[in-house]
Amino acid sequence: MRTILDVVTDRGSRYAVTDAPAASRAEALAVLAELKKTRRFARATHNTWAVLLEGPEGREPLKADDGESGAGAVILRMLERAGRVNHLVIVTRWYGGVNLGGDRFRHVQTAVRAALGEAG
Repeated sequence: MRTILDVVTDRGSRYAVTDAPAASRAEALAVLAELKKTRRFARATHNTWAVLLEGPEGREPLKADDGESGAGAVILRMLERAGRVNHLVIVTRWYGGVNLGGDRFRHVQTAVRAALGEAG
């Protein structure tokens, strides 16, 4: 499991990204549980995540918004486009008191790019 803190800061909200291998739903949930053992992440406003599992029956997409509506879908789309299977990405947000509107999706994309090692 690897975490990059303070990927984006905007109007008081802070974003971090964590990624780890996960070959099943149970493994993905175990990584999330391990992350939340750290008080900082347990108290975060949102821990959104997605993973594209590759199994004998094909690909199975899993995602969770954790109250950040649509964020899990953004992460999943980026994993699909990058062809990253069995790779869990968790984007954490600590809400800063100001609604970010559509900018929050750009920040989720920035965090996922950092996890995938992409520029920009």
